[in-house]
Amino acid sequence: MSQTKQQIQSHLAAAGSQPRHRFGQNFMIDQNLVRLIVGAASLTDADTVIEVGPGTGTLTEEIVASGAKVIAVEIDRDLAEHLRLHFAGRANFTLIEGDALDGKHAVHPELSKLIVPGHTKLVANLPYNIASPLVIDLLIAGVEQLVFTVQKEVADRLKGSADSDDYGPLTVMVQMLAKVEVLRTLPPQAFWPAPKIESSLVRLVRSDRLGDQSRAFGKFVQKLFSFRRKTLRKALEMMDLPSDAMLAAAGLDGTKRAESFTPEQIHTLFQKSEIAA
Repeated sequence: MSQTKQQIQSHLAAAGSQPRHRFGQNFMIDQNLVRLIVGAASLTDADTVIEVGPGTGTLTEEIVASGAKVIAVEIDRDLAEHLRLHFAGRANFTLIEGDALDGKHAVHPELSKLIVPGHTKLVANLPYNIASPLVIDLLIAGVEQLVFTVQKEVADRLKGSADSDDYGPLTVMVQMLAKVEVLRTLPPQAFWPAPKIESSLVRLVRSDRLGDQSRAFGKFVQKLFSFRRKTLRKALEMMDLPSDAMLAAAGLDGTKRAESFTPEQIHTLFQKSEIAA
């Protein structure tokens, strides 16, 4: 049974805690939404499920009830202790206390050891401040499906298309690693404290087209888009890459900007560079 707003407030008070902005904490209070998220993940007792930012455990309770093996990652020390006590004795619950990210481009080492490529899912109300890098790192690590809430702005970027305002490095990386679905827009009132922006429920199904090149491609994309006001030819020159040879080999128009090209076209361009060799 998911928790009401009053129950969440009671759990926080008992833990001597309160919503902490630095951890991006906005607690889910819409019980229908909790069930919708878990339903979208199609969980079975054969699944291993990562939940990042479980808070007081309202979503956790639904995931644990599915029979899946749950790995909850909580950075807030007070809430980690609450979770430890609340789920004591539940054989399918494991708690990792700490940051889900180990630096900017790596998953927490303890979490990384527990990910079984092809057999692990993420189900979470993601803390807004880590959502973008975490999603990419989990896809690279082999998480097969991610169902999560995130600010609508990030969801728009995940689903973005070339030549749109939402298109950028996050779009390119995620769309080369997964199929993206934005399932629903969520009002601020679905959370407490209510954020000032709308959120979205997103589902990513892993479809990795990068393989061992994912990290190198990610660096290439970030660098390329750092020159997004430049033409593609000029951007490649500023990256000290053989622009004319790469553009000719990839069949791309160097007078356009990087944002004009699809993820697949940018990947083709990358493959013509020495970086991919």
